Amino acid sequence: MIVVPGSQSGLSSIFRALAGSGHPVLMESPTYWGAILAASHAGVDIIPVPSGAEGPDPAELARAFEESGARLFYAQPNYANPTGAQWSHQRGEQVLEVVRQNGAFLIEDDWAHDFGISTTAVPIAAREDSGHVIYLRSLTKSVSPAMRVGAVIARGPARDRILADRGAESMYVSGILQTAALDVITQPAWQTHLRGLRHQLQSRRDLLVTSLRQHAPQVHVAHLPKGGLNLWARLPDGTDLDRFIRECESAGVIIAPGTEWFPAEPAGPFIRLNYAGPNPGAFQDGAHILNRSLERISH
Repeated sequence: MIVVPGSQSGLSSIFRALAGSGHPVLMESPTYWGAILAASHAGVDIIPVPSGAEGPDPAELARAFEESGARLFYAQPNYANPTGAQWSHQRGEQVLEVVRQNGAFLIEDDWAHDFGISTTAVPIAAREDSGHVIYLRSLTKSVSPAMRVGAVIARGPARDRILADRGAESMYVSGILQTAALDVITQPAWQTHLRGLRHQLQSRRDLLVTSLRQHAPQVHVAHLPKGGLNLWARLPDGTDLDRFIRECESAGVIIAPGTEWFPAEPAGPFIRLNYAGPNPGAFQDGAHILNRSLERISH
């Protein structure tokens, strides 16, 4: 285990240490924009692998490895940001087998481990002991944005290279923060908090989905996430996404354009909606604004 000051820092080190400038890295598409940013800053060549509600197609992944010669595959098997997708046990085994056959590494970003709603997150790393999974997790989302403590779990030469990169960038993670993090997650109240969180996320997710169906039917949510913090929604084909975002913002609704989550050309006009904010009572009003904004830009 390598302690890092948040998962973003860990991702940067992984891409620099194990790929480096000009080398290919496979990524689910769509995927976490921060991973795209970290990989881009490391100078790697990002190769997108289409991924849906069940994860990537193992055959497509195998083809991408063969054609690119990549040795890294970045993915979020549990409650992916932005789609909320969760791989089945079988899909995880299939992906892992493809990774092994190519002598590669799966970079497993388990950022949403604590945010299960109807399922529980089981890391791929928990059932792989041959060193082909590099596991990344932090407390930033689970506890507080100020709790910049995370960890990378890796083995053998991969661990040594990541550790060397961390030493070059930042030789120390605040001991005060580490102590605070340990204190939080070892308290009996922590498990009570996680159980309550599951129910809160479920009620917020369901309220947002219901609000969209009733008041913004053109905002289509194809997949109900089993955990995480977000809904991934598609707008009607031909929607001017930039103009739609501006219309919503001027009416007081801040949403994220889906273009930020594609490492290559977007597959359509998507938006990411977060249901973990402080005011779920405003979801219905927000859905009305989405609908009115779509109507305005369609005329």
